[in-house]
Amino acid sequence: MEKRAVIFDTDPGQDDAVAILTALASPELDVLGICTVAGNIPLDLTTKNALKLIELAGRTDVPVHAGCDRPLGRALVTAEHVHGETGLDGPDLPEPATGPGAGHATDFLIETVRAREPGTVTLMALGPLTNVALAFAKAPDIVSRLAGLVLMGGGCFEGGNITPAAEFNIYVDPEAAAMVFRSGVAITVLPLDVTHQMRSTKQRIDAFRALGNKAGEAVAAMLSFSERFDVEKYQSEGAPLHDPCVTAFVLDPSIFEGRQINVEIETGSALARGMTVADYWGVTDRPKNAFWVRSGDSDRFYQLLTERIGRLP
Repeated sequence: MEKRAVIFDTDPGQDDAVAILTALASPELDVLGICTVAGNIPLDLTTKNALKLIELAGRTDVPVHAGCDRPLGRALVTAEHVHGETGLDGPDLPEPATGPGAGHATDFLIETVRAREPGTVTLMALGPLTNVALAFAKAPDIVSRLAGLVLMGGGCFEGGNITPAAEFNIYVDPEAAAMVFRSGVAITVLPLDVTHQMRSTKQRIDAFRALGNKAGEAVAAMLSFSERFDVEKYQSEGAPLHDPCVTAFVLDPSIFEGRQINVEIETGSALARGMTVADYWGVTDRPKNAFWVRSGDSDRFYQLLTERIGRLP
């Protein structure tokens, strides 16, 4: 089997952690590296968490590189109220013995994409798009060299989750998101419209715990922690599981349904900052620049995640 080469850009985060662990457990994927960015928590913690995850998975062969510690032109907004002070509250993971690689994450991203055949590297973005926008600005040639960008961000039919209009990842650095959506890269968006369908019910969390491995226990503890906020917020059984939708889409896009549309990012409005203006019904003649995923099969989604997490130590 020829593996699909991928690079993560991420701000772990419990849901980021499940996305990364699932990829590290998947033989179809060759995870070339993990780039960290400030988002859910500050950069030093997102980097530490990425290192904890490669050690938990027994995959210290995967390099971790620290990237941008703040948005391109705004103060950093974080989400400890959801993820806890460490970003990975829930399990008691040991301090990492490994350290991040030398050099900035954007340079790692640029050099890695340039070193590979065009069209063979997929970028998987789970946080604010600061690193991605900076890399595209520094090295515009990598935009056409990427096989595509698959990201978790935005919302249309579900509105926002940090403001009424905006989803957190886009809200943190809307200028970066606007640059990325204008770049011409082939984009697939996993928005709140689909992630809100992927609820981590007690039964699904118990299935991770029942795997009997360290990774399964850690995932169960992470989701038990992070869901306490969203269950209260959404008044539903189980919290949405956002970022693993990116990994699941890359592994098996047949789980999901969507369409190619135009997406623009609002940067000027105080009220709608970071809104993904998704022309789902084609009411404008603006060019279609993104594949917008609207729905998915939550049972197949959790079956895939549980089976893969079960492969880890």
